[in-house]
Amino acid sequence: MSDSWPRRRLLAILRGASEPLDAQELARITGQHVTTVRFHLDVLTKESLVRQFQQPPRGRGRPRIGYSAVQSSVGYQELAQVLADQLGNDPRRRSEAAITAGRAWGAKLDAGDHRVDSLEDAKDVTMTLLSELGFAPERDPAAEAEDQVLIRMTACPLRDLARTHSEVVCGVHLGLIEEVLDRNGGRGAIGARLLPFVEPELCVARLELLARREATPVAVGADGGAEEPTLAAPSASRVAPQLRNGDPNVAKQSAQQW
Repeated sequence: MSDSWPRRRLLAILRGASEPLDAQELARITGQHVTTVRFHLDVLTKESLVRQFQQPPRGRGRPRIGYSAVQSSVGYQELAQVLADQLGNDPRRRSEAAITAGRAWGAKLDAGDHRVDSLEDAKDVTMTLLSELGFAPERDPAAEAEDQVLIRMTACPLRDLARTHSEVVCGVHLGLIEEVLDRNGGRGAIGARLLPFVEPELCVARLELLARREATPVAVGADGGAEEPTLAAPSASRVAPQLRNGDPNVAKQSAQQW
């Protein structure tokens, strides 16, 4: 697919949709003009990434054209399910194994050369990473502060599996984000957390400044270092992360915030 952020976002939205969406609906979701959306949809259709469907008209008029993403990764969801089931029954160990796997994945990726010297840099690197993975990320300026940034993840490619195995799916994505930030200079300065399903179709990535140590920075979760979140399986529609070494009340407070 041609390197186009609007087209990547449209494709991510369609992959996360439960039914075909037309250009008007996609324009409303993305905030783009409907003519621009139709142009990008035509490109995605020609590249065989999107399929068209004829839908009933709304009231009088011609039938609408709906769009649905073509499933290009045959068996990917099933493979992820099998791998998740092989990590055992202990949610904490599953989460730890998933985060480790995510870091190993991040170590193999081309993380670019955007140096992370500030929270804004960390936001840019994470937004780029999540976009490339198909999460259709959106920054949430209303919830930002000097020491934290929130990124709305509106289209998880493995959303269905994450509903039952969030400690695995979200753990892998958390480890990936942590590794990429660390590799670009954020180690010991930027912390990352994932809040799965703060709304039925929405997850949130939180980036926050950590207190810098006078000694040599250590990896997140190391002895005496900053706490690293472990993701618990979802209950109802809102789930908050649990902390490995912290007070369990922290997790409850986080859940109340969301």
